[in-house]
Amino acid sequence: MYSCLNVVENKADMVVILTISREEKRNALSPTTIVELHDALRKYDDDPDFRVLVLTGAGSRVFSAGADFGETMSNSSDTLGRCEASAGFADLLKLVKNLKKPIVARVNGHALGGGFGLASVCDIVIAADDCQFGTPEVTVGLFPWMIMPVLLQATPYRKRFLEMVLTGGKVDAKTAMELGFVNHVVPRDQLDTKVGEITSQLAEKSPRIARIGRHYFFNVLDMDFEQAIDYGVSMIAANIGAEEATEGVTAFLEKRKPVWKAK
Repeated sequence: MYSCLNVVENKADMVVILTISREEKRNALSPTTIVELHDALRKYDDDPDFRVLVLTGAGSRVFSAGADFGETMSNSSDTLGRCEASAGFADLLKLVKNLKKPIVARVNGHALGGGFGLASVCDIVIAADDCQFGTPEVTVGLFPWMIMPVLLQATPYRKRFLEMVLTGGKVDAKTAMELGFVNHVVPRDQLDTKVGEITSQLAEKSPRIARIGRHYFFNVLDMDFEQAIDYGVSMIAANIGAEEATEGVTAFLEKRKPVWKAK
């Protein structure tokens, strides 16, 4: 295990778990924490020994409470400095979306504001059943500008979401799943079991196919239907001719597990 100032890294069985380790600050996303997360994600995204990333928070109460207003405001007395801190979080969200490897959010506690956005930008979100999700920014005279695109892509229930951001309201984990923000809700004592189950399934798959499939998924979100279909045709042609398809089909016919090359 290697630890930075605010992010702890645990590695096992092709999976890396990155933990925001600021429990006394409700795992708030300070500028330093954002930089550490950014660097750790880049490092392990390029490491062929690992196939899946997991993001979580320390303790059992809060996944992340979002922006560290105290540190951001005290360290950046001018508007430009505060905007630079916000840009760092925006870069983090873009990095997560553009990772080459699948990433799972292990939501161990409340996910609020930027913490809600950070969890939702992950590919799969697994939450303990006593967690809450919310956008409380409006209560302190702010608005969740940067996480809006992430959350709007996650939910078809736009009116329900608009009510959340305008009132600063929160929803429980079950409701968050119904709204599309969460994949799985489990009793707290089953959280790690479920995370292990999902990450094991992800780690068994071809790294290269997971990478290009993941990018295809996000790219088609911004395309019209015909453009997306044509893009899919080109991707199928590339996939069929790839060695992963040959190995996968051969393994299926030979009734064995495929052996994927780390790419």
